[in-house]
Amino acid sequence: MTLFKKQQAPEGRDTPIETSDLHTITDHSIHPPFPYGHEEIVLGMGCFWGVERLFWQQDGVYVTAAGYAGGTTPNPTYKETCTGLTGHTEVVKVVYDPQRISLEKLLNTFWEQHDPTQGNRQGNDIGSQYRSAIFTTTDVQLNAALQSAEKFQAALDNAGKGRITTEIKPLDVFYYAEAYHQQYLDKNPGGYCGLKGTGVTCPIG
Repeated sequence: MTLFKKQQAPEGRDTPIETSDLHTITDHSIHPPFPYGHEEIVLGMGCFWGVERLFWQQDGVYVTAAGYAGGTTPNPTYKETCTGLTGHTEVVKVVYDPQRISLEKLLNTFWEQHDPTQGNRQGNDIGSQYRSAIFTTTDVQLNAALQSAEKFQAALDNAGKGRITTEIKPLDVFYYAEAYHQQYLDKNPGGYCGLKGTGVTCPIG
């Protein structure tokens, strides 16, 4: 669900925008290569500041990075993404060790910690850049994400809540956000976090 027309999208650029390297919490590089056996999934839950903090706090997550995905503009800036014309949503790349944290646990956290029924918004943050999304990097992840959405929808139905609008598909490209967005709430502890769940428990994991 998007609010943009492709012909209106900003042109973007051929080279990546400048970002940071080392994660301020884990001290790991936010860029590949990552340790053997680790996996990546990209999640959109509204403003990426709070989302990144949510996942770097999970035991078994190796590193996180804020960025943009799901649209058409190559190497977008934050300003361009906030126009709603790039088609991208704010996302967080989560690199995790499946021997220490399960995919089901990550998906459970995803569903419970935001409202996936709001379409092109998350609370007072309005626009397609705040839409809910799961971008997968393996077939296993895709199947698990789709199945988890069905189970959580049943739980939402039982609670009298709305329909899930989360975009679920394989990742095309993840673009890193600017350096100041990386681990923003570690650098700015009193900064904005718009995460708010539905109060419904996800029956997976």
